Amino acid sequence: MTWTEVFDQLDLIVADRRTLLSSGATGAGLTNAVQVGFLVRPRRDHYVLPGTPTAIIQAVRVGGRLSCVSALHLLGVFAMDASVPHIHLQRSASRLRSPHSRLITLTESARADSVLHWWPLLDDGEVLEHRVGIRDAVAEAIRCQQPWHAVATLDSVLNRGLLSLDELSALFRQLPEVHVPMLGQLDGRAEAGQESILRLLVRQLGLHCELQVEVSGVGRVDMIVEGILILEADSRLAHDGWERHVRDRNRDIDSARQGYMSLRPAYQRTMFDPTAVQEAVLALLAAWNHHRVHVP
Repeated sequence: MTWTEVFDQLDLIVADRRTLLSSGATGAGLTNAVQVGFLVRPRRDHYVLPGTPTAIIQAVRVGGRLSCVSALHLLGVFAMDASVPHIHLQRSASRLRSPHSRLITLTESARADSVLHWWPLLDDGEVLEHRVGIRDAVAEAIRCQQPWHAVATLDSVLNRGLLSLDELSALFRQLPEVHVPMLGQLDGRAEAGQESILRLLVRQLGLHCELQVEVSGVGRVDMIVEGILILEADSRLAHDGWERHVRDRNRDIDSARQGYMSLRPAYQRTMFDPTAVQEAVLALLAAWNHHRVHVP
């Protein structure tokens, strides 16, 4: 049996030494597997397969498990920034190590490449060897991110069916009251984090928007603002390639033939220059109101 088959049989991503020995492995066999590259040992008595996501290896090496936006990112949930591992640690955790080397003690300077969370877990029963449970990851993401980014994460959680709105409502009752207003801003129809942010930007302006609208001859669009402006979230992942660009431009033409304006802010502009996007929306709506003519 290969090591991949062993981990599959155990249904584990991270396995401790005792578990592997009880499954038939030997100490010498584990040592040899690490030496030849069949296993990776990020921390004493903890093993993973080669190719395991770096964030998981770093979390185990530190002495904890993935949490917050890092745990959710593994599940395909939007997170504004999961570039460094967010790691949950028990209050009793000891012998902590740098995420980059199990030989280096986790000093203050070594923490710069990770975010450590010490909040007590809400649900110990969901904890896995490599990450906290979904409810705890969501709770940490709510407390750790800026409100709008947290809303986008929660929209993604709803959209993927990881938690229901009722389950999120119950979760919010376990969090500080300052976070509760966020609950009324959620919408699980958003299929990408950028869509969520665009919706919040539009509504901050006091404008009406309809989400996931079917336009005849065009198809479904992300949102329509004030009944006239189609606003689409353009990301490289969803719109890369010339054929996709042609498709999008044809959709714009078909929309314009029906009297709609179109605006496709790029991801970077939406996330890092939101005021410019809001100004563009207002300018287009003002221009339409100024130039519109009556068509009998």
